Amino acid sequence: MEKMQAKSHKKVEMRRMNNEEDRLVSFSKRRSGIYRKASELSTLCGAEVGILSFSPNGKPFSFGHPCIKSITNKLLSENHTPCDGTQNLLEPYRRVRLNELHQNYKEACKQMKAAKEQEKKIKKKSLDRSKGWWEEPVIELDMDGLKQRADLIQKLHKRVQLQIKELQTMASSSTSPSDTQTVGHGRGPC
Repeated sequence: MEKMQAKSHKKVEMRRMNNEEDRLVSFSKRRSGIYRKASELSTLCGAEVGILSFSPNGKPFSFGHPCIKSITNKLLSENHTPCDGTQNLLEPYRRVRLNELHQNYKEACKQMKAAKEQEKKIKKKSLDRSKGWWEEPVIELDMDGLKQRADLIQKLHKRVQLQIKELQTMASSSTSPSDTQTVGHGRGPC
């Protein structure tokens, strides 16, 4: 059997794209990915990174750490000058903030992955409409799922109790005194 590949992991042939719109979209997405990787490289390793790229339309884009000016000066003249005097003062704060942002990013990725897994489970359950939620095995549920199931059961129980009371009230109000005498029990119809 031939193994199916997911769209996101599909191998892309490395050649120029013919469609201009596809080319611009691909440039934008890949540029963002390169900038993210460069940022991770500078954060994790403390490296100075500079990237300069031009879009297919000729528009320039740059990314630099600590700044693109410092990187280009260092590259062109071997005379490293920071962007300004405050750069050295702000560096420790910037590193702490970047670490916080990196942690937040990783946490957001984990949450997104969990949400996608939850979405897959929900879609799978919605496809199997032959069973009611009360018939699905509880062994497959995590703690949150079990709590949700318990809440649903309690709500259903309350609704059933209310429905029973309403039916009893309607039954007792629809029974007249002459009906109870006919039956002989005094409790209403059987």
